[in-house]
Amino acid sequence: MSFNHTHYIPCLRWKLGEYKAVSQLPDTIKREFTPIIEAPGKGYDFATRKEKKTINELLAPFAKRVRNNWGKLPCLVDLRLIKDTERMANGDHPISFVFDELRALDCKAIPVTSLLMDAEYQQEIKAIMAKDKNGVCLRIIIEQAVNSTFEAEVDSLLSTLEIQPTECDFILDLGAPNFVPLEGFVKIIKDIVTKLPYLNNWRTFTLLGTSFPESMGSIKKRGEAVPRYEWQLYKALVNALRKANLQLPAFGDYAINHPKELELDWRIVKPSATIRYTIDDRWYIVKGDNIRDYGYEQYHELSQNVLTSRYYYGPTFSWGDDYIQTCADKNAKTGNPTKWIQVGTNHHIVKVTRDIASFYASSSSL
Repeated sequence: MSFNHTHYIPCLRWKLGEYKAVSQLPDTIKREFTPIIEAPGKGYDFATRKEKKTINELLAPFAKRVRNNWGKLPCLVDLRLIKDTERMANGDHPISFVFDELRALDCKAIPVTSLLMDAEYQQEIKAIMAKDKNGVCLRIIIEQAVNSTFEAEVDSLLSTLEIQPTECDFILDLGAPNFVPLEGFVKIIKDIVTKLPYLNNWRTFTLLGTSFPESMGSIKKRGEAVPRYEWQLYKALVNALRKANLQLPAFGDYAINHPKELELDWRIVKPSATIRYTIDDRWYIVKGDNIRDYGYEQYHELSQNVLTSRYYYGPTFSWGDDYIQTCADKNAKTGNPTKWIQVGTNHHIVKVTRDIASFYASSSSL
């Protein structure tokens, strides 16, 4: 796999809303990004006080969902949300099972590993690389990158995997940090990037992060613009790195989700109806009342709110935008929270790919 800094790398938890959002994208957009596809965790059933599914039940449909909704384009596959003690019923390691399935379906998947994975996981990764010849993706959290032993740890992992940086995709994962004050944070990240080992040798280099709210509890009803600090950081960082003549990263984010997977007791929680709509430098989040007491019909009004705002891009912008228009006109079902993750994610990916193209087109002419 090979791409440069003008490519987009969204991290998507491969649940129904996310993979259906991807399936609705045109091929022209799909070629502009490469997803980090995270296998979702097992979750917890508060009623039975047990995990919801066995590992076999969780992973059995995963490869087909990748093939059916993403196709044969390259993707990065990460099992970080699955406990390292999990094994399939026959004793196989989950990462081995997943890549056997993906390989059988002719998917071009690159395994993701990190310094956090145990020795057995790394050996499974090594075996996968030997079979697929697609290399590996190294996903590094920012706390590791500032460690004085970081370069030695990276060298040790590369040695274990018997691989060179030129065969590795490198992701610096900021998670969901405090971006404010932004100017100071740009300087911090620039300093970290400057000191990364093999900066000019990695096959690809991506900066991943988000400022998306962890919950909708703090969002005002009927419409609030929330800063996309990760995008603002990225643009400022690129300008700073250019001046220093350093390698530019690709832009990555968590789409319209927070990276932390919340374990919520749905017998108690009353989630609000929301539409998460990505705009320039911000998200326009339209929030209604809780759906348990007030139902899904309120999505007609919330869709109308997006339409009448100054932010709406029109029904031809994306499949998600068309759905908002149709729902506002009451010509579509109101759907449920999963459907609106699909709508928002679909719009977000189209918006960000265009933002990146526009940013580099305008900055190259300066």
